[in-house]
Amino acid sequence: MDAPDLTLMVEQVNLRLQEENRRRQEFREWVTPGMKAEFINGEIILHSPVKRGHLRYSGLLFMLLNTHVIVRNLGTTSYDKGMVALTRNDYEPDICFWGKEKSASFTDETMLHPAPDFVVEFLSKKTAKRDRTIKFDDYAAHGIPEYWIVDPRIKTIEQYWLQSIPANEYALVAKWQVGDHINASAIPGFSIPVEAIFDENVCQEALKALLLE
Repeated sequence: MDAPDLTLMVEQVNLRLQEENRRRQEFREWVTPGMKAEFINGEIILHSPVKRGHLRYSGLLFMLLNTHVIVRNLGTTSYDKGMVALTRNDYEPDICFWGKEKSASFTDETMLHPAPDFVVEFLSKKTAKRDRTIKFDDYAAHGIPEYWIVDPRIKTIEQYWLQSIPANEYALVAKWQVGDHINASAIPGFSIPVEAIFDENVCQEALKALLLE
């Protein structure tokens, strides 16, 4: 506040943000359903095809989560292509969940979604830095209660919960591995063995358990 050119700096920032917002609107008009793309801090980030393991593991977790949410009428989920529009950036997280309150306004035409109540990112060499830095901070700043970071290479899940003190920062609950059982705080009743994400047979048994509860 003591800078003599503060007003000038603010004006310059506002001009840059206006230009960035213009590019963001162009991005939203340009991106197509067949593309995996995000708008982050003024840049368009295009994602290359993922490896088979990424698709398989994220698909298993989504199947477990989506089944649980549908059976218990808890809200809405998305897999891979649900665009989340935050204050400055547009993301396409690997997996999202919105509770009934937020998802009540969704229609078949909804393309831009608000901050979810639960989000999962699967690490890859190209995305790991963003998942652990800008997305990590942005998800917390926008009050997303729970964030899982899955590392397919070593088969672990880092579980983060949002802390109110200090405000809007994630704290690591635990780093779970095969043999452990993980419970989602933001999704009532969602509890699965970690191995179910990485093994189809274990996933089938976990699905049966979800359906029988």
